Amino acid sequence: MKFGIIKERKNPPDRRVVFSPNELVKLKQLYNDAVVEVESSDIRIFSDTQYQSMGITVTEDVSDCDVLFGVKEVPIENLIPNKAYFFFSHTIKEQPYNRKLLQAILEKNIELYDHETIVDAENRRLIGFGKYAGMVGVYNGIRAFGIKFELFKLPKAETLAGKDAMIMHLKRITMPALKFVITGTGKVGSGAKEILDAIKIKEITVDNYLTKKYAQAVYVQLDVLEYNKRTDGQILDFKDFVSHPEEYVSDFEKFTKVTDIYFAGHFHANGAPMILTKEMLNAGDCRLKVVADISCDVKGPIACTLRASTIAEPIYGYFPLEDREVDVFHPAAVVVMAVDNLPCEIPKDASEGFGEQFMEHVIPAFFNDDKDGILQRAKMTQNGKLTERFSYLQDYVDGK
Repeated sequence: MKFGIIKERKNPPDRRVVFSPNELVKLKQLYNDAVVEVESSDIRIFSDTQYQSMGITVTEDVSDCDVLFGVKEVPIENLIPNKAYFFFSHTIKEQPYNRKLLQAILEKNIELYDHETIVDAENRRLIGFGKYAGMVGVYNGIRAFGIKFELFKLPKAETLAGKDAMIMHLKRITMPALKFVITGTGKVGSGAKEILDAIKIKEITVDNYLTKKYAQAVYVQLDVLEYNKRTDGQILDFKDFVSHPEEYVSDFEKFTKVTDIYFAGHFHANGAPMILTKEMLNAGDCRLKVVADISCDVKGPIACTLRASTIAEPIYGYFPLEDREVDVFHPAAVVVMAVDNLPCEIPKDASEGFGEQFMEHVIPAFFNDDKDGILQRAKMTQNGKLTERFSYLQDYVDGK
């Protein structure tokens, strides 16, 4: 089995990679039959020299590899026919801008495995960059507060070496007695929590958060049933919420009355209710000053996320009264941070973490006849056709 790490060619450039040099060494040690090559790249967070110094072959041509690993979409002209590819294709939700990519993958007889489709038997995602999005999202949200109120200055995350440097800079500032709320307890939420815990922000109960004042910064992390409620007043379980999202409405308003910074790290399923509405943001007792929408669902559950922001320009102002974008320093503006590629700001940490997950959950499947069905579930295309699991994409492919 010959694996290849491809050069990232999408613009703007992405410095992340599926495997760090150390992880590739581990792969070769664990699986003697594995051959690994890395396509030369001048933008990757790990240099060609770093791979070569660990005994990894760096080459200009990976066309003789069986399986090719990348992060972002591969430009159509760079797709090598008759290969297996792993990358984020952004097609499984029928994204219009990538229809031609999926059509080309089928035409070129490529086996596509999207990183998002790598799930266990219960359909839970096994790999992703969500944890690192959560980390950077917290840093950027606190940085946005400092900018808005001219209280402290933090350097951009992308200028720092990684997670530890972000934590160091956050520890240096004088943190006001702010209240932070996180929605979501998955990978994004865990990354957000890791940073708040690292800088010694006190985690408190929901009741205390809603009713007590503190002389120090505190936070609460909410599961989905703590910010949604059934319209009929019944208190059921998560399974009911997933099965009947239309029976629920947001119960988040009580948090907007006491929260300074909101970190949105939830997964928002189709049919689930809005979380933060225009009405909540317009309420006279809404205290929110910064909304860091880490999940970044434009026109989704967070009313003030009018658009995705960028690493270059990460924040914008939202004027609730007129539901429009304004300058960050507008006196009535809520600051919105909605960068949609946050893990790119700490590419080393993100790449190392991603590779560890990939090594644990995916690589064994190549050598154990895929006994747990990891590859089978993840495979989107085969022999120029969509697999049964992804046959729902046929109309999308056909342009219907």
